[in-house]
Amino acid sequence: MYNAAGQINKDQLVQRFAPLVKRIAYHLMARLPSSVQVDDLVQNGMMGLLDAINRFESGMGAQFETYAAQRVRGAMLDGLRENDWLPRSLRRDFRRIEVAISQLEQKHGRPPAEKELADALGMTLVDYQKMLQDARGHQLISFEDMVEDGEEDFLERHLTDTSNEPSKLLEEESLRQLLVQGIESLPEREKLMMALYYEQDLNLREIGAVMGVTESRVCQLHSQAVIRLRARIFGEAGIKKKKAGQNG
Repeated sequence: MYNAAGQINKDQLVQRFAPLVKRIAYHLMARLPSSVQVDDLVQNGMMGLLDAINRFESGMGAQFETYAAQRVRGAMLDGLRENDWLPRSLRRDFRRIEVAISQLEQKHGRPPAEKELADALGMTLVDYQKMLQDARGHQLISFEDMVEDGEEDFLERHLTDTSNEPSKLLEEESLRQLLVQGIESLPEREKLMMALYYEQDLNLREIGAVMGVTESRVCQLHSQAVIRLRARIFGEAGIKKKKAGQNG
């Protein structure tokens, strides 16, 4: 990937990783509304690839593909956010669900059922499930999604920071452990759905066939699972910050 002058050959990198951009785009399309065009995702993804190449350092070695994939995916998501295709009211509703999940888990010591969440939010089960369905594509999860709004991107810190400061590494490992624990604590059906999607790389239709439910139902389960994870992680982070403030 270097030219005769010993410099990184950017054109070769673009050609090599262009298929990666398309693969990520089609993977995301499985969870997005029909109004979203795959060509738009690819275009934004190519911008992310170019950004990754421009930031590339030879010392990153084999990590580049992982880094590039995250930059590509991030560029696609940024493009979706810029179009503001998800109503602000729906974003607020998700915050309400996160709060309800945290409160009910503290009260009962277990993940709340959908009916319990619907009741806590003052809506029917049908309306609650419709709200989850309307969120199709909003809950696009990966590790770097598990940070508060405005925080620095995890992989941006992890792959470009050569200091390897122990405190930062411990903080990142702690967040990883929270995410793993959060997935383990999900209700069995949601845990299975997440495993089929993120580990087995099945699409929503294929997952529905395995679980014996409709594709829309898988979409609902996915949205709810991610909200549970966010509620758990942000809840744990809030507790730690509170304890740190008291100790300080």
